[in-house]
Amino acid sequence: MEPVISAQNLNYYFGSGDLRKQALFDVNLEIQAGEIIIMTGPSGSGKTTLLTLFGGLRSAQEGSLKILGEELRGAGKSQLASLRKHIGYIFQAHNLMTFLTAQRNVRMALELHDRFLEQDLNAIATQMLESVGLGDRVQYYPENLSGGQKQRVAIARALVTQPKIVLADEPTAALDKKSGREVVELMQKLAKEQRCTILIVTHDNRILDIADRIVYMEDGRLVSQDKEAALALHP
Repeated sequence: MEPVISAQNLNYYFGSGDLRKQALFDVNLEIQAGEIIIMTGPSGSGKTTLLTLFGGLRSAQEGSLKILGEELRGAGKSQLASLRKHIGYIFQAHNLMTFLTAQRNVRMALELHDRFLEQDLNAIATQMLESVGLGDRVQYYPENLSGGQKQRVAIARALVTQPKIVLADEPTAALDKKSGREVVELMQKLAKEQRCTILIVTHDNRILDIADRIVYMEDGRLVSQDKEAALALHP
């Protein structure tokens, strides 16, 4: 089966001329459908840069990067925009619209996809919020939700369009241990139900055990893909 994400000898640079700086060095990584991958490593190791490439937020420069079978080396804006419709994003800051209810925040994601426009978007959004345990918070605004509840809304928004890939950047950083655990276990459950690939960038050692694989990066290089080794370092 073809990998959902395939990077081969992937290099990436910021800047140009004398200011050109290499951020990624010969990254080789394959991720299959339904896998949950955690990417960890020190700050500045290239994790977020790699995540933005996988998410179609930047075009690959050197080497090969295939997402859902599409080569993204040298990809233009329209190709990247088309790819992003198959990807859900979850961020540390959840990025909810404060002037919209939980339901409307989730509904926004549906409105970007033509295939949903003739369906009952409010019903779909409500059902998704119920699946993340927020059936009684559908009409709440973000200011009236806890940190964990806001992140649940963000998860509902990311998964409501049934994306093939979900990319999460430090999704538990602002949460306490209990809320963080609940959030990642929820992501894990929904991913398995939808056969969705999840890639989580995190410094949170408390959630490493939910991963199928742990990718460790350092100085722009992929150093290890060994879950047992990573867990031994962070029991």
